[in-house]
Amino acid sequence: MGMSDLPSSVAPTAVRLPRYTKTDQEEILGDGADPFGVAATGLTWLPKEEHFGIRHGNRLVAHAGLLRLPVAIGNAETEVVGVGGVAVAPDMQGQGLARLVVTAALDHARAMGPQHALLFCRPPLVPLYQRLGWHQLDKDVLVEQPANRLVTMPLRTMVTPLHDNAHWPSEPVRLFSLPM
Repeated sequence: MGMSDLPSSVAPTAVRLPRYTKTDQEEILGDGADPFGVAATGLTWLPKEEHFGIRHGNRLVAHAGLLRLPVAIGNAETEVVGVGGVAVAPDMQGQGLARLVVTAALDHARAMGPQHALLFCRPPLVPLYQRLGWHQLDKDVLVEQPANRLVTMPLRTMVTPLHDNAHWPSEPVRLFSLPM
C-alpha cells in the first residue's frame, strides 16, 4: 500500500515544537557521538531557537531548527535565517520527511524578516537540498568560533530565497556568530 493510499489523517505533518532537547534529537538519530557527521570539523555550533518536527505515532522522527543570524555579504550587513539540526530518523528516510519539515521551517522563516535562509551541510547532502530549491555558494564563508577565532566553513554553504525578489550577491560571506 503506497503513501497515497493512506487516509489523509495519517499523512505526516510538520508542527512547531515548543522545545527540542538532546533527548528529542536522540529519539530521531540515536545517541551516537557524532549524529550529524560533522565532529571532524571541530566546530562549535549554536543551538536553534525555533523548532519544527514530525511525529510518527508517539515518536519524533524528523526535525529542522531556525535561528536569525547577522551576516555580511561583501560589505553589506544583513540578517539571514539559519537552518540547522535537520534530521530524519534513519528508518524513515526516503519518504519526503526532510522536504516536509524543511518546508514547514521555511514557511515560518518567511515571516521572520530576512530575505534568505542559509544552511551548512556535508557534500553528500548537497543534491538533497538542491532538490528542495537550495543553491550552493561558490564563495568562502567565514564563521566565528570561541576565543575570537574566525574560520572558513569547511562544509558546503547553501542558500534559498525566502521572498520572490530576493537576490543573493556573489560576494564573500561572513557570519557574525557561531554557525547554526
